[in-house]
Amino acid sequence: MTAIKHALQRDIFTPNDERLLSIVNVCKAGKKKKNCFLCATVTMERPVQVKVVKVKKSDKGDFYKRQITWELRDLGEVDAKDPSKENPEFDLHFEKVYRWVASSVAEKNTFISCIWKLNQRYLRKKVEFVNVSPQLLEESAPRGEAQSVAGGDEDALDDYQELNTREEQDIEGMMEVCEYAISNAEGFAEKLSRELQVLDGANIQSIMASEKQVNILMQLLDQALSEVDNIEDKLSSYEEMLQSVKEQMDQISQSNRLIQISNTNNVKLLDEIQFLVNYMDLSKGHIRALQEGDLSSPKGIEACINASEALLQCMNVALRPGHDQLLAVKQQQHLFSDLRDTFARRLTNHLNNVFVHQGHDQSSTLSQHTVDLSLPKHSPLHRDLLRYAKLMEWLKNTQREKYEGLSMTYVEYMTRLYEREIKDFFEVAKIKMAGTSKEAKGKFATLPRKESALKQESESLHGSSGKLTGSTSSLNKLAVQGSNSRRSQSSSLLDMGNMSASDLDVADRTKFDKIFEQVLSELEPLCLAEQDFISKFFKLQQHATVQPPLAQPEPEETDGAIPSRVTPQSEPRHSISSEKDLVRMMMNKIFQSIETELNSLIALGDKIDSFHSLYMLVKMSHHVWTAENVDPASYLSTTLGNVLVTVKRNFDKCISGQIKQMEEVKISKKSKVGILPFVTGFEEFAELAETIFRNAERRGDLDKAYVKLIRAVFMNVEKVANESQKTPRDVVMMENFHHIFSTLSRLKISCLEAERREAKHKYTEHLQSYVINSLGQPLEKLNHFFEGVEARVAQGVREEEVSYQLAFNKQELRKVIKEYPGKEVKKGLDNLYKKVDKHLCEEESLLQVVWHSMQDEFIRQYKHFEDLIGRCYPGSGITMEFTIQDMLEYFSSIAQSH
Repeated sequence: MTAIKHALQRDIFTPNDERLLSIVNVCKAGKKKKNCFLCATVTMERPVQVKVVKVKKSDKGDFYKRQITWELRDLGEVDAKDPSKENPEFDLHFEKVYRWVASSVAEKNTFISCIWKLNQRYLRKKVEFVNVSPQLLEESAPRGEAQSVAGGDEDALDDYQELNTREEQDIEGMMEVCEYAISNAEGFAEKLSRELQVLDGANIQSIMASEKQVNILMQLLDQALSEVDNIEDKLSSYEEMLQSVKEQMDQISQSNRLIQISNTNNVKLLDEIQFLVNYMDLSKGHIRALQEGDLSSPKGIEACINASEALLQCMNVALRPGHDQLLAVKQQQHLFSDLRDTFARRLTNHLNNVFVHQGHDQSSTLSQHTVDLSLPKHSPLHRDLLRYAKLMEWLKNTQREKYEGLSMTYVEYMTRLYEREIKDFFEVAKIKMAGTSKEAKGKFATLPRKESALKQESESLHGSSGKLTGSTSSLNKLAVQGSNSRRSQSSSLLDMGNMSASDLDVADRTKFDKIFEQVLSELEPLCLAEQDFISKFFKLQQHATVQPPLAQPEPEETDGAIPSRVTPQSEPRHSISSEKDLVRMMMNKIFQSIETELNSLIALGDKIDSFHSLYMLVKMSHHVWTAENVDPASYLSTTLGNVLVTVKRNFDKCISGQIKQMEEVKISKKSKVGILPFVTGFEEFAELAETIFRNAERRGDLDKAYVKLIRAVFMNVEKVANESQKTPRDVVMMENFHHIFSTLSRLKISCLEAERREAKHKYTEHLQSYVINSLGQPLEKLNHFFEGVEARVAQGVREEEVSYQLAFNKQELRKVIKEYPGKEVKKGLDNLYKKVDKHLCEEESLLQVVWHSMQDEFIRQYKHFEDLIGRCYPGSGITMEFTIQDMLEYFSSIAQSH
């Protein structure tokens, strides 16, 4: 084993600067016996690394090779299997368990003992040894081969020190003096030993010779010791003195620390007291104002506002930990609660009385507004109540139930007041609209103010009053916008002098337009002022900057209110949507009669004259547009938008009624048709609509109605023309489409440009057809003759050979031409003129147009006959009995004679 160890050290470990400390011959347990060696090694360089190496002998030669290397620090456990019996098996636990069988128990014990010592020296007992005999681990290093290898060599490795340069030079010098130092080492050693003994003797002699100096040195040392003792005594006395000073200083320091703590506590206590006094103390003046303050005078209201804000600040102060346990704090909080309840009760009772008295005072002034078509102004009431706005905000933050009760009380009284005012206002409007004549009164009497049918129709249309939202809009801006735009609107609307009337004259329609405009102009500021007051008085929304009409934000942003400040101890802040819902509910309740009354007024106007729906559509659209520009989510905008749906329905009904009248028109079988009544009706409608809708926002609705009406006019003109018995179909079509074309050309309606071109085409087409059919063949036999000539040419007969045909020779042609002298032609044309005059109506003045077209057609036929004579009878000298100049004179004389 020693030879193997030496070979492994030389071949494997020395080249890697490693020292082999222990070796054991092993094989794997339970498998075919393939021997290998486990080696425990350490590196020569520091820091020392301890390894376990598996070495295997090569199969091809007598040399060894390293197979696996483990670091000793990766070894977790060494299992010797049985501590009491000699067993060559053992396990090493690295990343997995390796089971080995040693060639002898002694080698196993030596290897395990070496591993244990290396673990103790380098790994600080990291490896765990299991089933290992305690005697094996407790053995000391001097015994056995293992100690000599694992201990001695390692200690020698640790104690060995290399010679420095000077020592190497001294040894070389000594060896050069002694010639046999290399050949006779023992003699050289003996010589060195003798020289060392001589030197030791010399040292002893030198020591003995210096005894006197030693004695002197000892005396000096004794004196030094005595001086040291003196210094120590002085230091001890100083230490005692310093100790007493230290105790005094400790007492002073302790006293100062206690004083500092006391001062700190006093400062903190003063701060807490000042905090409570500053934030939890309510002045006597504030208490008196809350308990007895005058809520009817401006000074008293101002004092109550200041007192209520101070009270709210005291109640909502953020107490520090432990304050709520103080008796004084509890008493103050109880006092604040009593003051809050007392003042809330006083404020609620006072405002209830104000609502009642203001409502009665306002209702007593209603009679003076009945004559004039105007609504009472509530600005004095709003101005008086707005003085309490801050108190309402305080009540909202502290007593939510009383705040909501006041809101409902205000809504209840104002609902009654506004209902009476609006009812009387609309009664006056209806009387003025219906007029003072008996007939108008009869019309008005037949239409109750609140018709159940109208109410059901309105409810089916809108459900309820729709989604109503309030806003704090600027009334001044609305007035400027509305007045500027309505001024131009009304000026164009009332300029109706050149328009023909249908059932009522222009004055009646103008009167209706003024009344309807006045109604909307009165309702608009009333609703906006009330909504603005509700938002300010009940602190539901803060004023937002009104955006320009063309750059509005979304309704949620424009109408989004910033809720009033709510402190931590008050009720939770309501969201913006809930406050908008509250404004919507209040406005809907207060003005619940507006939408019904407007619908009733609209129904009355529509019953008086269906064309009133045009005025109402323009006016209502304009007011909706104006209201939406100010606040698209306001109650006014929503309500007018709902009513606009009804107006639009009436407008559509008016259009449908006109179309139905066109379909039901009946013509007389005994008289000529002329211009149909629905054609003139469309002209009247178009002229009226163009005047009303000039620069209107709802032009698109009118354009759609135009298209429906004109298509119905076209269709029914053709229907009547087909049914006409007295007047030829072409005349009915020609006259009516000429009238339509003239109307559209004069009014220049852009959306009906295609229909204008179509009307012109139909007029031209039927004019030509009527001319051809009426003119027919004034030279009938001559026509038949030349038709036969054209038939022969079409059959392949050459034109110059037609004269040789028996039926179409020159004699036959002369015979036919002689039958139509100029006198006969003029007589036939005169009869034709009378026939055309009988067919045409006087309104359109188309007689000369038709007569001129017939002249052109007759000349065309005449030229055609002359052309055939020239081609088929060349050189015959045959001509007509009359010339073109004769025909022109005939037509001119006949037209002048009639």
